[in-house]
Amino acid sequence: MTTDFKSIPIIDVGPLVAKGDDLKMGQDPSVREVIKQLDQACRETGFFYVKGHGVPQTLMNEVKDVTHKFFHLPLSEKLKIKMTPNTGYRGYQKIKENITKGVPDLQEAIDYYREVKRGMYGSLGEILEGCNQWPKEPANFKASMEEYIRLCTDLSRKIMRGIALALGGSADELEGEKGGDPFWVVRLIGYPGKSAAIPQNNDIGCGIHTDYGLLTLINQDDRITALEVKNLSGEWVPATPILGTFVCNIGDMLEIWSNGTYEATLHRVINNSPKYRVCVAYFYEPNFDTLVEPLEMCVEKSGGARLNQKAVYGEHLVNKVKNNFVP
Repeated sequence: MTTDFKSIPIIDVGPLVAKGDDLKMGQDPSVREVIKQLDQACRETGFFYVKGHGVPQTLMNEVKDVTHKFFHLPLSEKLKIKMTPNTGYRGYQKIKENITKGVPDLQEAIDYYREVKRGMYGSLGEILEGCNQWPKEPANFKASMEEYIRLCTDLSRKIMRGIALALGGSADELEGEKGGDPFWVVRLIGYPGKSAAIPQNNDIGCGIHTDYGLLTLINQDDRITALEVKNLSGEWVPATPILGTFVCNIGDMLEIWSNGTYEATLHRVINNSPKYRVCVAYFYEPNFDTLVEPLEMCVEKSGGARLNQKAVYGEHLVNKVKNNFVP
């Protein structure tokens, strides 16, 4: 359960990344230390920084750079990849087209999903069917993002193996029919800088929320602190950028699987800087059509008390998508 944390822990996942393809990784003392730290972070904060993750800093910088360049294009160019229901809810959203709990967010964004072929998930996945929309400019946008997504998917799989071991299962406990064919979402977000000359009725870049899935990797602009995490006392703890790290947080589906042992933590974004801020957020999810319910091993550890929650991940995502978009 979330505590009165005052800061967000930093975890060096290097040993886990190095051994992540070995299902016996839990026998390695250095990996066991990472697992211990992951368990503590998931129990106490729901957020943690990771370093030693293996994603090149040059690529982390490049995806932020092309995101900045895209958002600074004329609106007419950005609207060439406009998100609509007909595009499978993939593409560009103008400022205040995204809604969190009924309130428009002060952000613009591009949404990407793992591509869903026609009939792939039946009626469940129908509204997300389609191909991602890639802008022609910047020229290196698509290639950079696709490589970045590949590396984030592999990193997330390895971190989730560490979390599975932390929960008391096998390294591949959350794979197979649960998460062996993981869905993913990428959201590129631009937050305008604060201007005294242009007062805003709402300066919330992203309203208070938890994330939908399993694990989020946040690659945020350096030197601009805007992401805030809520502790048990209701205090907002800043997730100050630390060069070379991802900010990670757990989502709703992991809270259910863990039977509430791990809790998805509320967070928000307020950009009080005069500078434009971008964030490249990668979301690692269960299999799209899997039923997520408390794992028996987690129920047993709770003395038999079972969290009264379950969800088909794809239904959970589709409901959020329908309610978070202004057509």
